[in-house]
Amino acid sequence: MIDELHVRNVALIEDATIRPAAGLTVLTGETGAGKSALLSSIKLLMGERADAGAVREGADGLEVEGRIFVRGGDPDGTVVRRRVEASGRGRVDVDGHMASVRELAGGVGATIDICGQHEHQKLLQTGSHVDLLDSWVGQDAADALTRYQEALKAARHAEEELERVREMSRAADSKVEEADFVLRKIDEVDPKPGELEGLEETLPRAEHAEALLRASAQAREAVTGDGGVEDVLSGVVGDLREAARYDQALGTYADTLESALIDIEDVASGLREYQDGIDFDPEALDRLQARMAALQGLLRSYGPRMEDVLLARERAAELVGASRDGGKRVRKAEQARDKAEKDLEAAADALDGVRDAAAPELAKAVTEQMAFLVMGTAELEVATERLPRRQWGPQGPSRVELMYRPAAGLTARPLRKIASGGEISRVMLACKVVQGSADSTETLVFDEVDAGVGGATAVALAQVLARLARTHQVIVVTHLAQVAVMADAHYLVTKVGADVPRTTIHQVEGEDRVREVARMLSGDQSQASLDHARQMLADAEAARAAE
Repeated sequence: MIDELHVRNVALIEDATIRPAAGLTVLTGETGAGKSALLSSIKLLMGERADAGAVREGADGLEVEGRIFVRGGDPDGTVVRRRVEASGRGRVDVDGHMASVRELAGGVGATIDICGQHEHQKLLQTGSHVDLLDSWVGQDAADALTRYQEALKAARHAEEELERVREMSRAADSKVEEADFVLRKIDEVDPKPGELEGLEETLPRAEHAEALLRASAQAREAVTGDGGVEDVLSGVVGDLREAARYDQALGTYADTLESALIDIEDVASGLREYQDGIDFDPEALDRLQARMAALQGLLRSYGPRMEDVLLARERAAELVGASRDGGKRVRKAEQARDKAEKDLEAAADALDGVRDAAAPELAKAVTEQMAFLVMGTAELEVATERLPRRQWGPQGPSRVELMYRPAAGLTARPLRKIASGGEISRVMLACKVVQGSADSTETLVFDEVDAGVGGATAVALAQVLARLARTHQVIVVTHLAQVAVMADAHYLVTKVGADVPRTTIHQVEGEDRVREVARMLSGDQSQASLDHARQMLADAEAARAAE
């Protein structure tokens, strides 16, 4: 949820801070006061595209900063800062570290949803209806969908493999002859995995064996021969030991040189072993050089890496084998495809079973909420239709679509075709209430959800928003006093100044809130309006206390 929001230089807002309640927060004010600028700021926090046109006139850039708490996230919250320069360049910081807009949208931005007259277009997209149903079902649907998607992937792979094998079987004679030639050329050399790397290491030693043997022998002779390093150093150590009887300081040097003498003896021993390991064999060298030449020839033809050579052999052998196996490979691939399709059908049936069982329950729950919103006998249905196999996609084998029945006795038709904007807004709100804590969204922002609403519907809308605020943080831009009085936090948005107008946002409480509710009721602050506002606020407080 949004714990705090600080906005600077966004449209008419010069500098403003709000601290939304955990439950229901309302934003009220005259039309044109600047409420939309605040919504634009929240959109920036969500990771939506920035618009340099939103920068306040005369400012070099805008900045939106918010602290957001996410269920299961950092207990200290996540601090997001979004800056957009007047030139259009932008920057995103999350907890003090640079981030991309995509990372922001996929992170804390995914926990916020703005639901308005324009944003509710998602409900008109049939593809989103299956997500609504799966969210309602929960983990059972998620597990069934995962199994279906894995089976769909396996079936597609099996079909691709079958087509590949069929293509090999249909290969022209020239391709088979070419593959047979490649197979014979590579098999004549018969390269082994890792063989080239081994030759690259051993061949230089074999080619320079004489020089290596000579260098190691000379070095060993210089160390261990008569008058060599070992003899000289041993004599020096002996002389120092003798002199150390008169000055112990020389004994320290003798110890150091004696230690060096031990290292020299180890070197001499190692040189002897190295000499013994050098085998100068001209015939063996010829064989190694011939082998390297053969491998390099394969690399020139089928490389550049030995892995490429081995892959070329594998493909050639497969093509040759396919031309000679009398259709066995095709039949084997067909059997694998048939099994994958059978597994897919079972997974599809299981997924449809989960959804079909839940669809009526979801429709019933949403319809009940629609009744609370004074939508009469209007009903929502969730229709599922099995698609032809070729149309199966990652969302499932069936089409899921919300159907709307305006009144009992009328035929249910696709919601996207017959529902008005106001009806869709209320259906959307009913869906949000039903989803409750199953929805991954933690903060819901409603804009214009009360458009064209009044009377008993306004009261019902307020009650439903309050109910939704039990499971979500809800922020509402509203013109309805019935909604405003239900809020846990009430912010008033006003515009001041004439030549250079400026939007101010401040929380109203006590008598200030009474006056704002009175204005929303009748456009004035007469005594009757004030009394009515006080009564509505008192009733709302009593209703909350009774819960």
